[in-house]
Amino acid sequence: MTRTVQALRAVAAETATGTTTETTTETATEATAEPVVAGCGEVAGLLGGGRAAEELGLSRVEFARAVQLGLVRAGPPGGAGAARYTRTELDRVRSAEGFPEALIERVEAVAGAEAAAAALGVGPSRFTRLARCGHLTPVGYRINRYRAVVWLYLTAELRDFAAREPAMLRGSAPPGDRELMEARADLRPRKWRERHVGLLLRRTADPWERAAVLASVLPGDDVRATVPDPAERILLCALAPPPPYGHPQVPAAAEVAARLLRAGSPDEIGWYRTSLGFALTGARGQSKSTGERGPT
Repeated sequence: MTRTVQALRAVAAETATGTTTETTTETATEATAEPVVAGCGEVAGLLGGGRAAEELGLSRVEFARAVQLGLVRAGPPGGAGAARYTRTELDRVRSAEGFPEALIERVEAVAGAEAAAAALGVGPSRFTRLARCGHLTPVGYRINRYRAVVWLYLTAELRDFAAREPAMLRGSAPPGDRELMEARADLRPRKWRERHVGLLLRRTADPWERAAVLASVLPGDDVRATVPDPAERILLCALAPPPPYGHPQVPAAAEVAARLLRAGSPDEIGWYRTSLGFALTGARGQSKSTGERGPT
């Protein structure tokens, strides 16, 4: 049974009993969050993330990033919703050319401007300018003890950028970058969200789950304005993706990280609202064509 069907039945049951309550996307996300690498054993031919990581020779962080990037595909979820992986999928990954070195190289990441600048072969100030102006896209984040965001970058992407754009590594900043710098722009959160949403959308073809991904990055007021039906909002909350692996649990750090999960500027919010509208049209249409009971 798919997550969407389960969520539809839950919404229908609540509606029938008159106990339907709406939760915010943040609350639903916290309630459904499951670490990518939860579980270590094998059940009915499906392996937990910890066991799968061991069999691929990856650390848990490396394995989580491989799943995030779509290099390792999850199988049917376990009873508690935790991700599980088939031996067929692990065999596919192991059979790839250059395994395991090539896989480890693709998931290797560095944290912070100094380490990323060293991998790129430039100074920290130039690297920060390139990242803030959107030339380099983070793959993840950490919140340090000072509640500051520490961005993570794929080492392979930094090397590719250095080989592809050698002119960007020396000389003065181009006019577009100078304008962004004068405006104190920082495109790193937006670029990360674009990547994060894109990777999540690639994992599923289910129209309601895809709509839930888009809704998850919108502020609550914008979700309510775009999705006026309360039952549909409940469904989207139930299907909301959990926070990315490594999302902090300490309240002070989690508050900082939560801001990274939400679209910020009006044009970014507008883009996600428009995309959500199109996704909902498709999801509603499929529900009608298949005869499944919709959320309303």
